[in-house]
Amino acid sequence: MQNDELKARLRAESGRLAWDELAPHYARGVVVRVSAGLDLIEVGAAFAEDNVAQVTAWLEGGAVARASEDDARRWTAGNMEFEALVVAPWVVVKET
Repeated sequence: MQNDELKARLRAESGRLAWDELAPHYARGVVVRVSAGLDLIEVGAAFAEDNVAQVTAWLEGGAVARASEDDARRWTAGNMEFEALVVAPWVVVKET
């Protein structure tokens, strides 16, 4: 699949989730947090294309990370909402 086609499909499949809808996925350990400076669709495309170099760079720089217990506590306290995208097995999220 071409990158533009992939991004269009991911954009169509993305949506908003409330924390209570995301919490079960967090409990399974599959939530990946994306920092405010990154585009959710770009990150999702890198995951879908198995772009190891790019994903590793984001992980090492802290721009992308598995959701932590601290994240979950903050999200629970703030009753947060997210822009979310499933890139199996991951649920990639960005705070709104």
